[in-house]
Amino acid sequence: MRIDIWSDIACPWCYIGLTRFEKALADFPHKDSVEVHYRTFQLDPTLPERDPRSEVQYLAETKGMPSNQVHQMFETVASHGKDAGLEFQMDDIVVANSWTAHRLLHLAKSLDAQATETKITPKLKRELLAGHFSHGLDLSDHDQLVQVAISVGLAEDRVREVLNSDEFNAEGQADVAQARELGVSAVPTYVLAEEYALPGAQSVETFSAALQQVWDELNSAPLQTLGADGETCDVDGCD
Repeated sequence: MRIDIWSDIACPWCYIGLTRFEKALADFPHKDSVEVHYRTFQLDPTLPERDPRSEVQYLAETKGMPSNQVHQMFETVASHGKDAGLEFQMDDIVVANSWTAHRLLHLAKSLDAQATETKITPKLKRELLAGHFSHGLDLSDHDQLVQVAISVGLAEDRVREVLNSDEFNAEGQADVAQARELGVSAVPTYVLAEEYALPGAQSVETFSAALQQVWDELNSAPLQTLGADGETCDVDGCD
């Protein structure tokens, strides 16, 4: 079963939702037959590489939200994050364009496509989200991104090569274009079996139920025989 996850590193609910989804997937009896694909989405592609404003200032000025509403939203996010075992440090967030980090994820995906063992992409995705929301990671700082990439097993020379180029721009743009075609306008959005959309940071229970429902539809159980065999005809003749 294929699952596509459209999300942005700059989205707190994507971090919470991914954590809940991974918990549901870990307990799913058919998890070894599930392929998860992490897809690129940007909430604000107009951001400069690095924005000097605080997260509060950025949201208040670009989204038209009063500062007290922003702080209230931060408290809600932090509360839900704590329940999921995550620590949010919203005051330490560095406002920066997430595109370069998305390109790094596509590098990891290209390497995972050739690997048969442990995958790098989910590890890198988690570390980027944790860095952005909990450790003040600057997504525009190449040296910081290199350290994150090295920590999950990527080679420094290859990472710097990607960071200093426009490599994987096309792959990222293809994800964005497909999201548009599918009508995905908010993240996180989980698409199961390329047919069922599950939007938002759902509960672990909702993710578990969705996994089971779609799996059952894709893998319908064979008919159960009732009673003794009766006379029948098949391609070879009749009883």
